Amino acid sequence: MKIRVALLLTLFFSVASVAPSFAAGERYALVIGNAKYPDAEAPLKEPINDARDIAEELKRDGFNVDIGENLTAEQMRRAFERLYGKIKPGSVALIFFSGFGVQSSRQSYMIPVDAQIWTEPDVRRDGFSLETVLGEINSRGAGVKIALIDASRRNPFERRFRSFSAGLAPVIAPNGTLVMYSAALSSVVSDNGSDRSLFVKELLKEIRTPDLMAEETLNRTRVGVTRASRQEQVPWISSSLAEDFSFIPSGSGPRPASQPSTAVATAPAAPSASTPAPPPPSPPVAAPAPPPPPPAAQKPSEAAIPPPPPPAKPPAESPTPPALADDPTIKSLNDKLRDNPDDAAALYRRGQVYASKGAYELAIKDFNNSLRLNPKDVEAFNNRCWARTVIGDLQAALKDCNEALRLRPNFVDALDSRGLVNLKSGQNKNAISDFDAALKINPRLTSSLYGRGLAKKRNGSIPEGDLDINNAKAMDPNIVKEFADYGVQ
Repeated sequence: MKIRVALLLTLFFSVASVAPSFAAGERYALVIGNAKYPDAEAPLKEPINDARDIAEELKRDGFNVDIGENLTAEQMRRAFERLYGKIKPGSVALIFFSGFGVQSSRQSYMIPVDAQIWTEPDVRRDGFSLETVLGEINSRGAGVKIALIDASRRNPFERRFRSFSAGLAPVIAPNGTLVMYSAALSSVVSDNGSDRSLFVKELLKEIRTPDLMAEETLNRTRVGVTRASRQEQVPWISSSLAEDFSFIPSGSGPRPASQPSTAVATAPAAPSASTPAPPPPSPPVAAPAPPPPPPAAQKPSEAAIPPPPPPAKPPAESPTPPALADDPTIKSLNDKLRDNPDDAAALYRRGQVYASKGAYELAIKDFNNSLRLNPKDVEAFNNRCWARTVIGDLQAALKDCNEALRLRPNFVDALDSRGLVNLKSGQNKNAISDFDAALKINPRLTSSLYGRGLAKKRNGSIPEGDLDINNAKAMDPNIVKEFADYGVQ
């Protein structure tokens, strides 16, 4: 009996020493590539090919893969439910998502292709919270949880409401979780024009390297992306792994045969990317730190607005009515308003669509009618303030922002909008005060950070202004063009 026990212990420890991760049959992955968003100007080029390449690689690494392309909200819900149902105690569960992501209430949401997002609550209604998904996977007993999220893109939803922060938010994940975003927190990157993303190219390169623990795989990916992008794109990693895990386990010999995969949307598989030799690792590049919380704002007087200075660049030309009439969302809202001209919600949403397309006069008209029906609509006051600011009607814009802040004190969106009013009118001290107050509430509000930088420079604080501007540009490379479209440079 003693000899048998000793032999079993010897076998146990010899197996444990060469198998730091779980067996291939206990590895499950959900891979989603969403590219065809109706609200975007054109389909994204990268997500479908990236999802197919990742799925093929994970199958070679022993994962049972469920892949979906251009999934609606209902299809994404079913895909997550299938993943939850497969998980057994001690399993490895991996999520890869490429498409649009939106940050709301300090959480990151993966967006399905049929999302109808016009206000921030719509994000939480139609999107899928990464924290919620990871929490559910953890509750099913998964030992290792991995999330690879390539969704740090400028998306068409964020500009429809003023209370957004660009990019993705830090995730509060359960123990045993490894999360990687394709870019730094609250920053966005543009697609590189090719049919595959830089992030996925570098990730596949490192996954295919034998004998690397998962954390080292992702760290080397971050170094590769940072180097290849010349420090313009720095992926973000968070890890609380409590045990070793490798995509290709040490001592496993040849890769196991591909596990079966479940296709949510059928399409021919794309060939895998080539496998160049990985670069030697170097220290990761840190993203710029957010500024410290600033003091509260002063409330400017309405009489403080002088005639506005001429803009450095006029706002973009408004689309012609025929182009707007062909927009499917506007068509739908027109139908609603034809049936019920006093539908305040439809008026407000159509105003948002007009504003997002640069038709500011039409937007203001809809906000006027919305406020006629609902005189205490804080969001409508704020959006009308912003639209009036862009076209240069600064005195009326200031009244709208002040009314929004009277109805909802410390409303961060209205503080940001009023800061823009003061910036365009040359009231730099008042602009700094408003942007300070907005940044105290949301230190990652890029528009307030950039606007404060411009106001500081105009007020004579050149180094401080440059710091704000550089930090804002690091978080959102498109912020300069955005302000130029507002007539501010």
